Amino acid sequence: MITREKSRPAGTFTGTGVLTRFALRRERWPLVAWIVGGTLIYWSQAVALDAAYPQQAELDALAESMAGNAAMIAMAGPPRVLNTVEGQVAFQSSAFGMLVAGLMSMFLIGRHTRSNEESGRDELIRSGVVGRYAPPAAAATVTVAANIVLGAAIALSLIGYGLPTAGSVALGIGATCAGWVFGAIALLAAQLSSSTRAVYAITGTALAVSYLLRAVGDVGNGVLSWFSPLGWGQAMRPYDGEIWWPALLSVVVALGIGVLAAQVLDRRDFGAGLIPPRPGPARAPESLYGTFGLAWRLQRGGLIGWSLGMFLGGLAFGTIGDDVDDLLGEIDLNQVLGQNMGSMVDAFYAMAVAILAIIAAAYTISAGLRPRAEEAAGHAEPLLSTELSRLRWLAGHAVIMLAGSVVVVALSGFGMGLTYGILADDLSQAVTLTGAALTYLPAVWVLGGITLFLFGFAPQFTAAAWLAMAFCVVVLMFGATLKFPGWLMSLSPFDNIPLVPAQSFEPAPVLITLVVAVLLCAAGGFGFRRRDLETN
Repeated sequence: MITREKSRPAGTFTGTGVLTRFALRRERWPLVAWIVGGTLIYWSQAVALDAAYPQQAELDALAESMAGNAAMIAMAGPPRVLNTVEGQVAFQSSAFGMLVAGLMSMFLIGRHTRSNEESGRDELIRSGVVGRYAPPAAAATVTVAANIVLGAAIALSLIGYGLPTAGSVALGIGATCAGWVFGAIALLAAQLSSSTRAVYAITGTALAVSYLLRAVGDVGNGVLSWFSPLGWGQAMRPYDGEIWWPALLSVVVALGIGVLAAQVLDRRDFGAGLIPPRPGPARAPESLYGTFGLAWRLQRGGLIGWSLGMFLGGLAFGTIGDDVDDLLGEIDLNQVLGQNMGSMVDAFYAMAVAILAIIAAAYTISAGLRPRAEEAAGHAEPLLSTELSRLRWLAGHAVIMLAGSVVVVALSGFGMGLTYGILADDLSQAVTLTGAALTYLPAVWVLGGITLFLFGFAPQFTAAAWLAMAFCVVVLMFGATLKFPGWLMSLSPFDNIPLVPAQSFEPAPVLITLVVAVLLCAAGGFGFRRRDLETN
């Protein structure tokens, strides 16, 4: 008599180890980039401060100018021991380093929880011997480990540079704990919502609110800072008589949110969120009848968020006003940029405009990647099976990408010119710096054109457009200092644009860059017409 062995049900966490190893393999290169980038935020600041302020008197002058600057405090954090290199590192780097940890955690959790459910990968995984908690537990394990490595790398890099050990460890722990808290928030959001986009929106909002609470609290009496995970990291007072219990507060909150996420997971259906999606109207509005209306509907959230963020970023740059010499110390921007631009104030704002323009190009690339995301998800195929042509469909997204770039770039320049004009009692700076920012539009569009070109001819490598942006950043920030050859620097579209307002406007290079952008966009459309659709 043959008996068949009954299959045993999977335990709650069965398969967690296998899924953790799979997630680590899938994320190995992104994790390297996140950890190295996050560490460089701190380490490079220490190196730059040592080079820019070799004398104690210069550090004292810098500390005096920053200690009473409410805008700088709101942007960076509470001013403590600013007359030391280590104090400046903590002041200028900690808030942004913790934001990087939070973003890393958000994307890790989103990709390995809600994104897998949306794409159907999680359903395939769960068809094996996998417990209900295994996928989120694996995502949480990777996130916890990644933040530990990030915190350790930050601490070791600063200790290796020669900064005090206790303060360096405090900075590392602060970044780790912030990453844990926002990772837990993302895990909870993945149970509440039914889309990855909503997970990122909820967690991103939590990051923004935390930053705002910390900013308002640090400028005021400090009470609101205690409602922000970013404030808890800075409350550890790195390099200023460290206190360690705020780290415990972060751990308790992260664990509490994690337990709540597990409770919500038990009460929702697979593939759905606890909060049901809002049903749409019975009839589509007229604005959705055309391809441009659909593209706007899909991309408007990103455009609004980027526009607001770049405007606020411009406001922050403008608050420096005319205090450029104190801020830069012995840094010679003419040497950094490899050009003679006269006034340090004009050189600084020319550099700031270029930096904001490159950051704005990140919106352009992300908007240019949207057609690839729609194609990969299978959303483009049913649309293109109708009378809608491929060029019209792609043109809708391209127009939003190009027009949105105008808005984002213009608002960054206007925000910077507005605050600088108020401080300098010269509101014409708002017009001047807005125009200076718009000068970079062709360069920004070139990166968008590269994105569409890759989408048309090599869709699987469309994300490589981010490498083009990284190259532009390296050329702008380090090209002249590292003595890159002229032909290499000229490959960056931003290097060909005159540095307004420090230099006079020259139309020829701007028009040539514009032609390159148009040709790249056109070539991308041509390639898309001739290739097959590719879905995941």
